[in-house]
Amino acid sequence: MNSLPRGRRFRTLAARLRQEIVQGRWPVGGRLPTETELAQTYSVGVNTVRRAVDLLVEEGLVRRRQGSGTFVTASGASGPRPRFIGALVPSNTYYYPQVIQGIERAATAAGVRLVLACSDYDPDVESAQMRQLVDAGVSGLLLVPNLHLSADPAAHLAGLRRLPVPYVLVERRPEAPGPADPTSYVCTDALGGGYTAVQHLARLGRGRIGYLGRIGTATSEQVFAGYRQAVADLGLPEIPAAVARQSVWTGPDLLAYANVCATEKVRAVVCLGDREGTALLPYLRRVGLTVPGDVALVAYDDEVADLAEVPLTAVSPPKAEVGRMATELLLRRIELGSAAPVCRVVLQPRLAVRASCGAASGTLVEVRVPL
Repeated sequence: MNSLPRGRRFRTLAARLRQEIVQGRWPVGGRLPTETELAQTYSVGVNTVRRAVDLLVEEGLVRRRQGSGTFVTASGASGPRPRFIGALVPSNTYYYPQVIQGIERAATAAGVRLVLACSDYDPDVESAQMRQLVDAGVSGLLLVPNLHLSADPAAHLAGLRRLPVPYVLVERRPEAPGPADPTSYVCTDALGGGYTAVQHLARLGRGRIGYLGRIGTATSEQVFAGYRQAVADLGLPEIPAAVARQSVWTGPDLLAYANVCATEKVRAVVCLGDREGTALLPYLRRVGLTVPGDVALVAYDDEVADLAEVPLTAVSPPKAEVGRMATELLLRRIELGSAAPVCRVVLQPRLAVRASCGAASGTLVEVRVPL
């Protein structure tokens, strides 16, 4: 514990003592060891112990009695009422504003204040912001970690488990969590979203479906996997030349792809994300293809899809609902302490049907992925 920054030690110790109270090490009415004894047990200074116990007094878990010591007044099974929680997102300008709205509404409904931080997709900033939120005394954290930018995502997740407060991942999860993985998360089924985009286009009679997308994003592999699975399950022809993925799409890249659509007689394209789909439209027109007459488009994200010159049909993640459910789950984990069960929540996105696919617009279609 001495390796922690000085400002964090007492909060980490308070979390440790709180957990041991919940687990019954000291029963209600029992006396805690003296501050000197606790300092020796946990290898910290007496002042660190005193500040940690002050937090537990404020939460109502323990009470000091003049001349007698400090006694447990509550089991902690129902947990302290949180005063405020922290949320760390990678962006506050794209995708996450709606997630934040869901978080804010749930926190307000519960009478809990929210402290918001942004990592700007920088792992170093992410670590610093988490430390600052913990040091500020948050009761729990909603985290969107940059796992896709980490050289070792498993180690990244292991580091989160050492946090001294409860946390819930938002729109992130372990790639293949084991049966005993302790990570709780709420996220969108991006694989299902990629699948339903293909499924919808196939139902419209668009048999030759290409894919244009980005790589290196948090959802890029899942959306692409959903596309590939749907093509295989539905027995659609594979068109390798019309499957293109790269980190950045330039004008010449998009023109080259539009030419592929023309020569390969592609009838539809799934795009990750809205911006790429919107940018492709003028290049399809340049090579003589119309949307949706010759080529139908479906994008994934639904952030600016409706603003395209031909409004894009888009897979629409339930962003606000993800934020709301994650917040409610975090508050429950704070309330129950170590007794809280691990929860893994995956929400299916919907399909917002607009002009770019040629179907009746203004509807929402549920994602249904075969088991």
